[in-house]
Amino acid sequence: MIPTYTAEERRARLLGGGLGETDTDAWLAALEGLGLAPEPDPARLDPDAAQAKPVIERARAFCEALPLKSKRSPEERAAGETLIHLLAALCVRFFRIHREAMYRRLTGDYVRFVRVDDLLWEAAELWPGLLPARSEVTREQERMQMDKDGLEIHQGIFLTHLMTERRAGNHLLQAMLRPKAESLELLPQLRKNGAIDLGRARVEVRGRTGYVTFSNPEYLNAEDETVMTAQETATDLVLLHPGLEMGVLRGEPVDHPRYKGRRIFDAGINLTKIYHGKLGYLSFYMVRDLGFVNKLYRGLALNGWEPGEPENTQEKPWIAVVDTFAIGGGCQLLLVVDYVIAESGAYFSLPARKEGIIPGAANLRLPRFMGERMARQAIMFDRTFYVDSPEGATLVNEVAPRERLDETVEAAVENALGAGMVSAGGNRKALRVHQEPLDVYREYLATYCQEQAFCHLSDQLIGNLERNWNAKEKRLR
Repeated sequence: MIPTYTAEERRARLLGGGLGETDTDAWLAALEGLGLAPEPDPARLDPDAAQAKPVIERARAFCEALPLKSKRSPEERAAGETLIHLLAALCVRFFRIHREAMYRRLTGDYVRFVRVDDLLWEAAELWPGLLPARSEVTREQERMQMDKDGLEIHQGIFLTHLMTERRAGNHLLQAMLRPKAESLELLPQLRKNGAIDLGRARVEVRGRTGYVTFSNPEYLNAEDETVMTAQETATDLVLLHPGLEMGVLRGEPVDHPRYKGRRIFDAGINLTKIYHGKLGYLSFYMVRDLGFVNKLYRGLALNGWEPGEPENTQEKPWIAVVDTFAIGGGCQLLLVVDYVIAESGAYFSLPARKEGIIPGAANLRLPRFMGERMARQAIMFDRTFYVDSPEGATLVNEVAPRERLDETVEAAVENALGAGMVSAGGNRKALRVHQEPLDVYREYLATYCQEQAFCHLSDQLIGNLERNWNAKEKRLR
């Protein structure tokens, strides 16, 4: 929720932070004097953006003139927060009115399918100030997370308002379900060689199954932008390959002394990179959830469909193999695959409260598996679930000792393929009709996009990482 301030509070907070009286009064007058269109009007989009631009740029200049966020006095911090909140409220007003006209312009009246990251960078070029440019976000990533002043919040507000517009939101989700250009270019190589190394992920063809393994051994296979990019490309390749009928997800062995030589499925989001300011809101959370994770759940949208029509996707079933643990984002993946095999003694958890972020779409999906009461324990009270327990069985289909895990996976693959895969895509779609049609996911994102942006840039996130993760002592590798 964006805080509101009375006129007196606004002025007092800005003056208290050291902003000059003349500058403060002039800026507040300009903010109050914005005559934005009272209702949607495409003809007013550019004039309204031109009005808002200098107001936003002046507020950002005020923030830049303050000390770094972590070095500010309480009064300077209050002034900075007030500026960020007033700009956020301005963006809400603007995007509420102009979201659909903006999306039409960006997509050529719904002709172009544009990925979410490209969409926002293009929007920043067309309407500077309202959305941060790529160069501005890149420059801010040179700061520690605690010193960022919230440029990416505008991205979250814009996406939230797109998701409240049914046609625009569904069109954007379809854009993110289309295969990446890189994946289409690499497909012939996979078909020819039977394997492809993507750096942080590898795809291997074994018969009619594509095996995808993730690798980030320095961070216990934690997720960041490099891992997520490779994961999505690998997922595309398995779904595109005409000779493959299903996929298997698994983590590679790691180097950490405690787990040396052992496989780990997924340690979740890379908290060290967040703390050091190296994980972007758009380039990680949004691209991951709308792209990689949603492709596992829905497949590829090779052709579009209109809102209300059945999803027209090409999809295949997936098996996840949980070695050691599936934490955070790793647990989220278990909610979108079709079958889970776990090593005896492994566990899964969603430590979102201890991290200070929202765990993707787990708030939407986890209650379907274990009920809302237990899901709240997982998300809000940091409960860990061991796969051998009755509660663990709500997410895990089979448990096997480490030495028998490979043969258990092979048996599950053989059983699935032996039954014939003709109806697999149809059955997945039929299950989603009740559980999570695209409109339900879009409506969830209408809350998630904005709330995650505020979480990602909150003081609480930093406090949680320092208190629960000893983040001050962690160094980038």
